[in-house]
Amino acid sequence: MDSANIIELTSAEKKLITQIRDLGYGEVRIIVKDNGPIRIEEIRKSIRLTNDK
Repeated sequence: MDSANIIELTSAEKKLITQIRDLGYGEVRIIVKDNGPIRIEEIRKSIRLTNDK
């Protein structure tokens, strides 16, 4: 791989990848500020109230 294509990850980006890998299954919302992730919100529960699709 050409060294011009290597991107150095910030600490927050590394934490984001780790959290996504540890999640296993689910959904997260990523909050971004100044071109970087600052917070993730893990969706805990989704409850369907009707049978409509």
